[in-house]
Amino acid sequence: MNRTYVVGVGMTKFDKPGTKAGDYPDWAKEAGERALADAGVAYEQIEQAYVGYCYGDSTAGQRAVYGLGLTGVPVVNVNNNCSTGSSALYLARQAVKGGLAECALALGFEKMELGSLGVKFTDRVNPMDKHVAALLELREWEDAPPAPQMFGMAGREHMEKYGSTPDHFAWIGWKNHRHSVNNPYAQFQDEFSLQEIKDAREIYSPLTKLQCSPTSDGSAAVIVASERLVEENGLWDDAIEITGQAMVTDMKSTFDDKSSISVVGGDMSRLAGEQALEEAQLGVDEVDVIELHDCFSANELITYEALGLAEEGEGHKLVESEATTYGGDGPVVNPSGGLISKGHPLGATGLAQASELTWQLRGDADKRQVDGAKVALQHNIGLGGAAVVTVYEAVS
Repeated sequence: MNRTYVVGVGMTKFDKPGTKAGDYPDWAKEAGERALADAGVAYEQIEQAYVGYCYGDSTAGQRAVYGLGLTGVPVVNVNNNCSTGSSALYLARQAVKGGLAECALALGFEKMELGSLGVKFTDRVNPMDKHVAALLELREWEDAPPAPQMFGMAGREHMEKYGSTPDHFAWIGWKNHRHSVNNPYAQFQDEFSLQEIKDAREIYSPLTKLQCSPTSDGSAAVIVASERLVEENGLWDDAIEITGQAMVTDMKSTFDDKSSISVVGGDMSRLAGEQALEEAQLGVDEVDVIELHDCFSANELITYEALGLAEEGEGHKLVESEATTYGGDGPVVNPSGGLISKGHPLGATGLAQASELTWQLRGDADKRQVDGAKVALQHNIGLGGAAVVTVYEAVS
């Protein structure tokens, strides 16, 4: 199997739906051109392209990359809910790792609507019907948007079983908004007080609006290359190696554990993290910086435990010690601001995470830089469901 490297990354600023100039082909072109320029390779060197999006007509992936060139390159359209971008990256890495391509492009974009996500197709089985049914066995459905309700149920379960409080979840929202102040790509760059986070409009207890990721427009891209291409093109200075990666979908435990935390992906995240770290031959204690799928603050807290940053039931202790921000004794989590503050254009989210971690490991993250970062971990999850965990290492 070939060793695989990220050699180029690029993204647009993430913006509130309806406020961003242009359309998705413009955003894809901007992100793709930035990634190509960052890598120092031409689009003609791309042998396969995987393009992710959740909202759009069939073959929008092809239309998205036409602005980069018309080379006849195979383009695969990818949709895996909120983990779409990382799924595109997973496929690009597989192509290079397996020797099917020397250079592959993973690109994601989204053009979204304002407000909470809803059901688009009502004339067929909802792909999350089993998830909702499992949750309804545990709690009554309330008048709240589905996504925050599902993850909020996991937060309530954690509070009831382990003693966490709404203040723990609010701190995560405060932290991620604070981190985004230094991210020019972030949809929100305002710092809020902890009290303002707590006093924001409640969406589904314990989650307030400032603990929920917004819908967003934008695009991001990553170029993955083989060791041979890196060597032949002299790309070692900025190459970042992907040393571990895993995708895990729903398991029996998702529905049989009688746990809201399992239903929203706790077990998927745990197994994906274990597999990715095993491939990388690293422990989670060796990770310096993490981009974690904080679609809601509750998910960040339960994922601390899924990834092994804390023992089961003790994720809130990381909050109490402020371990996951700058100056803490754990890895810095979501230096970009995370989904909560950077934004969440579904198809681009995972690739924006990869971009941030690449900059961190290169030492190019400006005011967001985590000192001495050498190992990074990315966690991206989509309900329905798929969790993708990727481990990156700086090239010595």
